[in-house]
Amino acid sequence: MTDNTSYEYVGFWLRVTAVIVDSIILMAIFTPLLVVHYGMEAILSGAPQSDPMYHVTYNGLGAILVIVMWKYFAATPGKMLLGAKIVDARTGGAMTTGQCIGRYLAYIPSMLGLFLGFLWIAFDARKQGWHDKLAKTVVIREKTFGPGNVRFEQTE
Repeated sequence: MTDNTSYEYVGFWLRVTAVIVDSIILMAIFTPLLVVHYGMEAILSGAPQSDPMYHVTYNGLGAILVIVMWKYFAATPGKMLLGAKIVDARTGGAMTTGQCIGRYLAYIPSMLGLFLGFLWIAFDARKQGWHDKLAKTVVIREKTFGPGNVRFEQTE
């Protein structure tokens, strides 16, 4: 990043808040579609979970939506609400498509061991979860007061 704006890393609890907002939005989008397709009684009984199309719809389309949001907006709606964005950890620039896809796939190892890869955010100096480290990304937001703590390599 070449501007003089001060940034800070976004920590664990703000990122949890963003995930909650994103989950509510995804449920608001997909639940009506699933109810139309399966019916409310089937949804409440959990029956659709045995249908592969349920997983394609809920997980597959959800993954595509998240990756597209990261690529074109550097954030999901929850992160946007908090003024946060995901950037390349080395340059502070936009993520590549490969980083977006890799970051999403890296959620899998981050979930192992009781979500230790996500809890890692709370203790890491750069507030990176395992998925951030694997994709070489950081989550930042503009700092309101004082100097920022974010440092990127300067590349010419």
